[in-house]
Amino acid sequence: MLKLFGFPVSNYTNMVELALLEKGLPYEYVLTFPAQTPEFLAKSPRGKVPALGTPKGFLSETNVILEYLEDSGEGTPLMPADPYSRATVRGLMQEIELYIELPARTCFQEAFFGSSVPDAIKSKAREDLRAGFATLKRHGTFAPYVAGDAFTLADIVFLYSVDLGAAVARQLFDLDALGDLPAAGALLQQLGERPHVQAIAARRDAARPGFIAAMRARLQGGG
Repeated sequence: MLKLFGFPVSNYTNMVELALLEKGLPYEYVLTFPAQTPEFLAKSPRGKVPALGTPKGFLSETNVILEYLEDSGEGTPLMPADPYSRATVRGLMQEIELYIELPARTCFQEAFFGSSVPDAIKSKAREDLRAGFATLKRHGTFAPYVAGDAFTLADIVFLYSVDLGAAVARQLFDLDALGDLPAAGALLQQLGERPHVQAIAARRDAARPGFIAAMRARLQGGG
């Protein structure tokens, strides 16, 4: 059986778990936090989550794990059959991660954990987020899903990236990132109604207060 190593507040762990659930693949959830111990570095060379235990060994990096799950040919497909459409989905996934999730992540400690971020980093994040959401508006189909009329891996990356990007834009920059992209807001709401998404959200929401408290204490030198 596959083993998913991660924790509920990790959006990248949640991406992999939602893919497993939507594909209908059996797996074991192993609660794991990032670590630099020899034991965990043997599973994830950078010590980050998620990691996936497979019959042949361990995989790390979310996009690699998602591709592996799809390439295995097991469960419900979450990618189109033809090469061009698959490439389009991959492009959307990469654009959302590189141009929305990663810029937002540089400001997480101020947006969510009560610790300041240098103005230069925030200024760059603001412009990068503007450009990232503009890219999504140009490339996303939203018919009703990100890449068309079928739920794909792009929607999973969208779900667990765009909400965070929009939150950072709103809290730090007073920007309504989805104001001129109502279809994206509608899709977030639609995806949030999926039973598997709700199950993941319930576990995330239960774990979030303790995680935020621990991160704030660490950033403020309290542990």
